[in-house]
Amino acid sequence: MHADLLIFPQWLLPVDAQDRELRDHAVAVADGRILAVLPAPEARRSITAARVLELPGHVLIPGLVNAHTHAAMTLMRGLADDLPLMTWLHGYIWPTETRRVDPRFVGDGSRLAVLEMLRGGVTCFNDMYFYPEVTAQVAADAGMRALIGMIVVDLPTGYADGADAYIAKGLALHAHYRDHPLIRIGFAPHSPYAVSDAPLERIRTLADELEVPVHIHLHETRDEVVASLRDHGARPLARLEALGLVGPGLVAAHMTQLDDAEIEHLAAAGAHVVHCPESNLKLASGFCPVARLLAAGVNVALGTDGAASNNDLDLLAEMRTAALLAKGVAGSAAALPAAAALRMATLNGARALGLEREIGSIEPGKAADLVALDLRDANTQPLYRAVSHLVYAAGRHQVRQVWVQGRQVIRDGAPTSLDQEAVIAAAQAWAQRLAPA
Repeated sequence: MHADLLIFPQWLLPVDAQDRELRDHAVAVADGRILAVLPAPEARRSITAARVLELPGHVLIPGLVNAHTHAAMTLMRGLADDLPLMTWLHGYIWPTETRRVDPRFVGDGSRLAVLEMLRGGVTCFNDMYFYPEVTAQVAADAGMRALIGMIVVDLPTGYADGADAYIAKGLALHAHYRDHPLIRIGFAPHSPYAVSDAPLERIRTLADELEVPVHIHLHETRDEVVASLRDHGARPLARLEALGLVGPGLVAAHMTQLDDAEIEHLAAAGAHVVHCPESNLKLASGFCPVARLLAAGVNVALGTDGAASNNDLDLLAEMRTAALLAKGVAGSAAALPAAAALRMATLNGARALGLEREIGSIEPGKAADLVALDLRDANTQPLYRAVSHLVYAAGRHQVRQVWVQGRQVIRDGAPTSLDQEAVIAAAQAWAQRLAPA
């Protein structure tokens, strides 16, 4: 058997049904896909490869899936901190976006985000922002996988003058990327409070026709729920249900305000939740009841949110925070074990985006989206279980090799598909334009 690449890590976490932690195994890659996962001695006997990579002291994991992002908002990292959500949005973020967001902003911000995520082991992201065609092109050029959202809000912006125009632009974007190997397009209405019923009903119909997800902020804060009861006579989830949007295609970000009946309804509907623990903590938005959701059978993925409210795109850190926070909220040290946190950041994220047959685990036939971390640093020694150190002790500085569909995009910690110095220089130039007077 011949492979393009044969990798020999010291540990392998395939995120399979048994949550196995394998030692002395190899992964063979051919034509961008995983050809085989097999014991190392067998691999050395039976496989010839164009490139053999020995990785002593490393753990190999599936590429991480950041299931809720606003990539271009990296340029607003640290612009307005230590504020509640609505003050942050209305007083700082939305005014800045009105003045400054254009295709150049989105391009430079998205390149910075893609660089940061790839260096942190994220190989796929789910984005919601203006000028999505720019973010899609940036991701494609860098060789990164992405689900790019067709953004929709009621209010006119520099990008579109109303919901119909947003949808029309989104449909053109979907047609353009219909057959792209790395880029998929879904709907991304901002939130129930920013999109009225008529556009949401149209999105429901189009999403069903195109078989694409609907990615939306939902039940992010108590104030959102209170306002929905006042303005619509229903909680936001119930309003979306009445509009036909609660089903397997719903990707609901945040979900910090849920009662037991809503959790059961999400499970029955097959909807997906994206937990963004660090952003929710920073904005004091509330606590997503992760343990209760998982116990009910809801698929829970993991996201960073945007760097303007986090302030980074570090999904390894989100795993650790998610695991620790779930324990505190549930009052149980077993509420979210390390292996479950890793699953949220990989296979659960892939499932939320409709990509579970393609990515999210290391299995023959799937795309070779792979990440190798060097666990020989002091902070991950001594090592008894690789999955525990990955979640509770490792840092993204330990990410050394990253592949997306078999293409190496990070080699020995450095990007191969982006000019790092140019990306950072562009971000620094934006700081001069965006800095408060």
